[in-house]
Amino acid sequence: MNRFFVLVPLLAAWPAAAAQAQLGNPLKQLLRRDTTAAVRRVLANPDAHRVQIIYTQIRRDAAGKPQFKSYAYRLKPSEYFYPASTVKLPAAAVALQKMRRLNAAKLEPETPLRIDSAFAGQTRVLLDSSALGYRPTIGQYIRKVLLVSDNDAFNRLYEYVGQQELNASLRQVGLAQTRIIHRLSVGDKEPGSRQTNPVTFFADTTLRTELYRQPAAFNEGALPPMVATNIRIGKAYVDGSRRVEQPLDFSTKNEFPLHDQQQVLRALLFPESVPPQRRFGLGSDDYAFLRKYMRLLPRQSRYPKYNPAEYPDNYAKFLLAGGKAAALPEGVRIYNKIGQAYGFLIDNACIVDSVRGVEFMLSAVVYANHDEVLNDDQYDYDTVGFPFLRRLGELVYQYELGRTAPRRREQVRTYWSEQHERATP
Repeated sequence: MNRFFVLVPLLAAWPAAAAQAQLGNPLKQLLRRDTTAAVRRVLANPDAHRVQIIYTQIRRDAAGKPQFKSYAYRLKPSEYFYPASTVKLPAAAVALQKMRRLNAAKLEPETPLRIDSAFAGQTRVLLDSSALGYRPTIGQYIRKVLLVSDNDAFNRLYEYVGQQELNASLRQVGLAQTRIIHRLSVGDKEPGSRQTNPVTFFADTTLRTELYRQPAAFNEGALPPMVATNIRIGKAYVDGSRRVEQPLDFSTKNEFPLHDQQQVLRALLFPESVPPQRRFGLGSDDYAFLRKYMRLLPRQSRYPKYNPAEYPDNYAKFLLAGGKAAALPEGVRIYNKIGQAYGFLIDNACIVDSVRGVEFMLSAVVYANHDEVLNDDQYDYDTVGFPFLRRLGELVYQYELGRTAPRRREQVRTYWSEQHERATP
């Protein structure tokens, strides 16, 4: 079925090892004991690879209420990494939250919309060939963001929410170090990044009856400050056709530290477990919608539809499955959001195996760029980054198998089967 499960018969000795690891930080001990090249190569110089990891165990009491215990490896909130597409998950949540706030306008995720342009560099959107009915919607943009990490879809969510409201909303849920201040992959920078397009929502696909018109906006306020300090990375970078012999300055980029990433994931998957002031303003349908498309595989989606040859099952699943095209381990579902840019690979995931009673959260970043030249598309993703994240997921998954017990298996099966039924394809 999958070479991953060749490892399972070797797990008979794991319960004793698991009990011993619990005496300290099991994450550090798992990494220290592992002898594979994928892990040893990175841990030989963790500072150069800017690796950070958070592993959170999920324990349930007799009533099935989840409790969380986190362990970290080299967690350094002041050490910057470029978050790339991981910013799309909180943006999707805030987009749905804004729709709730505009409830008087009777907006829904599938309400047809039109995006116009008002400033230089902006583009209009009237049709979406991936959508049923060919009309763009906020729901369709969120699907594309979560299924295949579509950049244009994120940019449209950014334009709908607006730079100022997006960051204010992040502060309101306690994300003190997170800032999202530009679109992706279009060279967005000030002042264009402060300007957002006019958006109009309509009652039906004929676009004749307006429900809500949002004018173009410009954020005149101060941008959230960057908290990380070491924001100059590498020894050189490519700018167009020229090479610049100095580190790349990320001071004008997005920031989304690893602990904030896992906080967002937990708030969306287990909202009852976080304080009310740290929850997004979402309804049960919103949570189910986000959970569905975080775990859905591209081939399981009808609208939008994706070619499995181009988008294999592990396309956006780095932990446990990253690397060459492959199926996920049998019975495993991964609720996650990945990022990949400038040599950084990030995955923020909740990994669930309801058959074997496994559930845990794992968030990690690794920098794979040995020549320290940025923006040249010559990164060590295939040789360093993906093997490390895949092996890290395997190590923690195997360790979690050693923690399973009959009651836990039943609790996990019950909880996630309910989630699954609410979020079928």
